[in-house]
Amino acid sequence: MTDPHLPKRQARRSGLLAAALVLLASAAVGFVSYRLLVPPAAVVAIRQAAPPPGAVPAGENTDAQPSEPAAAAPPKVPDRVPELQLPAVDGKVHSLADWKGRPLVVNFWATWCEPCRREIPLLKALRREHARDSLEIVGIAVDSRESVQKYAAEHGIDYPLLVGDEGGLEAVNAFGMETVLPFSVFADRHGRIVTLKVGELHQDEAELILDRVRAVDAGTLPLATARVQITEGIRRLRTAHAPE
Repeated sequence: MTDPHLPKRQARRSGLLAAALVLLASAAVGFVSYRLLVPPAAVVAIRQAAPPPGAVPAGENTDAQPSEPAAAAPPKVPDRVPELQLPAVDGKVHSLADWKGRPLVVNFWATWCEPCRREIPLLKALRREHARDSLEIVGIAVDSRESVQKYAAEHGIDYPLLVGDEGGLEAVNAFGMETVLPFSVFADRHGRIVTLKVGELHQDEAELILDRVRAVDAGTLPLATARVQITEGIRRLRTAHAPE
């Protein structure tokens, strides 16, 4: 005999399954948003270059055999700006090499990221105030093209914007970073990465870094010294921006 309550039970099971899927999706979105929105503390200085293949640290026994495979090395911030190719908001593809010969700030952001949005007026001002140095700001949005177009129009973003709705994560990884927004890469006229600032950029931090970039370009400050001065300076400024 057919159970007259079977349709109701099946409907109940379907409803419970749908609710579970919604909860799982919400949890996934929450996790991704957390990973993207919570930046690590302060600044990431240029990481030391990995030793060449076959190199052995001083004092290490060259005859020793590893007991297990070595863990994969974490991504490394490159020495130079990668020649990434991404579409602009108008659909035209650009390479970061298009701005070679100019000091460059590459800012990774998204329209849904609050600290990213707070940076935009500063980035616009930096481009204007450092025009004599030919400074260019290039934004790379890990976002959809439609969202970026709308936000740029509403807020008058006047510097170049590239859209990473498909290649954004690859672009982030090319700079040796995880998906943490915002972060800004500062490079000299030769495309050498001077430093990489993680988290919201503040005016005093930007001026400190750009002052060293200018000195590097002028040949009055070695690149290695500039990196040390930037790291130490950012550490001092960090206290001023820490919540009480």
